[in-house]
Amino acid sequence: MSAAPKRSTVYFDADIHQALRLKAAVSHRSVSELVNEAVRVALQEDQEDLQAFEQRVNEPTMTYEELLDDLKRHGKI
Repeated sequence: MSAAPKRSTVYFDADIHQALRLKAAVSHRSVSELVNEAVRVALQEDQEDLQAFEQRVNEPTMTYEELLDDLKRHGKI
């Protein structure tokens, strides 16, 4: 069971707001529904990223300089 919706004020760039309102109208959804969905997707991506970082914590790392040297050695730069 989800808690009652909470109200918040969000300020959008004018062009983004216009596009969001148009998408809401075309998709027969509210701006709130679209924003909630977008935030859920962003949070899910963050969770997936954190899981990937955790899985790779023991992998060897290389410095930026080592990466550039490796790219040069393999003819990539």
